[in-house]
Amino acid sequence: MILTTTHNIEGFKIVDYLGIVTGTAYDSSYSSNGTKMSFKDMFSMSKYYEKYTLGLEAIKEKAFQNLKDNALKLGANAVVGIQLDVEPLANSSTLLVSITGTAVKAE
Repeated sequence: MILTTTHNIEGFKIVDYLGIVTGTAYDSSYSSNGTKMSFKDMFSMSKYYEKYTLGLEAIKEKAFQNLKDNALKLGANAVVGIQLDVEPLANSSTLLVSITGTAVKAE
């Protein structure tokens, strides 16, 4: 499946616009591959940033997979105009990733 932030796909013609699709995911930004950051690691900036980055990447991957699944349900082979939004949930270490785009058929 082609995923792009642009509204067209070079070398392809969009033949049908199928609708807006979204993909969302949320989780703790301090966990990665099912492992949480230890209390000791919270005081090491390099460990903190490493875990935070890996956690965010995992959440983004889940959201992109949900976006692709929703586009496939509409019969799409591409999603154009993708926008990604990352929001922290109030008073927690949880991040919400929301991805929106237009599902299309391209030839």
